[in-house]
Amino acid sequence: MYLELFRLKELPFRLSPDPQFLYLSKHHGRAKAYMESTIWFTDGFVVISGEIGSGKTTLIESFLRELDKDVVIAQLNQTQISPLGFLQGVLVQFGFSPFKMNKAELLATVNNFLIEQYAAGRKVVLVVDEAQNLSNRVLEEIRLLSGVETSKDKTLRIILAGQPELNDKLNAPELTQLAQRIRLRFHLTPLSNEECIAYVAHRLEVAGAEGRQIFSPDAVQLVFRYSGGVPRLINTLCDTAMMSAFGNDKDSVDVAEVQAAIDELQWVEYSARTNRMARADMIVPVLRQVSGDTVLGRLTVATSGRTVDERELHPGRIIIGRTAENDIQIDSKYVSRHHCQVTVSLEAAIIEDLNSTNGIVLRGKRVRRHVLSDGDVIVIGQHELRYADARPSRTRPGGPETPDPSPTGSQESLTASGQIHGPGAGPH
Repeated sequence: MYLELFRLKELPFRLSPDPQFLYLSKHHGRAKAYMESTIWFTDGFVVISGEIGSGKTTLIESFLRELDKDVVIAQLNQTQISPLGFLQGVLVQFGFSPFKMNKAELLATVNNFLIEQYAAGRKVVLVVDEAQNLSNRVLEEIRLLSGVETSKDKTLRIILAGQPELNDKLNAPELTQLAQRIRLRFHLTPLSNEECIAYVAHRLEVAGAEGRQIFSPDAVQLVFRYSGGVPRLINTLCDTAMMSAFGNDKDSVDVAEVQAAIDELQWVEYSARTNRMARADMIVPVLRQVSGDTVLGRLTVATSGRTVDERELHPGRIIIGRTAENDIQIDSKYVSRHHCQVTVSLEAAIIEDLNSTNGIVLRGKRVRRHVLSDGDVIVIGQHELRYADARPSRTRPGGPETPDPSPTGSQESLTASGQIHGPGAGPH
């Protein structure tokens, strides 16, 4: 191959989902942050959608690689299966040999396993890729599994990733109960022109370019025009262009090599193709479905008496932290990567600490969770978050806030009081 000619250690544009080569655009960084949120919250249930080649699987692999050892993972990629096959697949991932079990035994084994892991202090995550292929019957099994809980917490975190058809399926009337369980949906869009340039440079650098410019700026512009910013298409075109350069004994790629690759692949400009991946901010907080774009409050961020950010609050969720993928970025060493979140609904606005280092402070006292009232000032590091309520008075919480106690009860006390429930054991 061309590695020796280009003085590279690895193939930079392989199609396999290698987390080492992951380039976190703003959208990809935010999607990964929402995957990580399933670990922060006991009822974490996130749906990530995107077209073929948008980078969903690579994000999943990167997310799974970084999980702590106390997280138990079930990862399913084969999704054209029956409900029985789905339950068997989940249990195989958990280390069981379930193929002689009937459905009742499968459900009992899954439920008992989830409760045992919860009691042992371990988190359990179910990740399903290509979830658009799941039948409604299998999606109903996922809904039931998402309901296995103790008196305080759910026992299973869920990530569904799939093509846009997944959202169409979840919006169907017959899956309303499942859709209501989902905390957040996020749609991956293609890379922008600037992100495409950075993406190509990033992958070459990981492969060993050591700062050398292998693709000319004009060549990358042509790559963007014909790939539309879709990562998999960028990889295909760049790899083919490097092969063309290799055939001509050139250690760089210019417009001529990219054009030769385009001719070989018989591509037309991306804008001329059917495009369902139009760039847009398509973060879809589930609660936003309740009341559209109604403004329910305002959050002002200030430091040293100076306002640095101000946001209208709509139904849904915003995440606040130090890095750029957050909805509100506070670039301060006193603020954690993902520091806290504010969830807004017609009934209340709630701020929650995301296991940050310095916590969130209200009136001099560190709290984990707080129902916000008009005029509240929350301190995080050297910044203040001032909340102004704009909800109708009849929907505002009627009593004073009580900080949540730290979860969770012991397995013995939960069992003794009969407070461990499986799906359908009570209202959720």
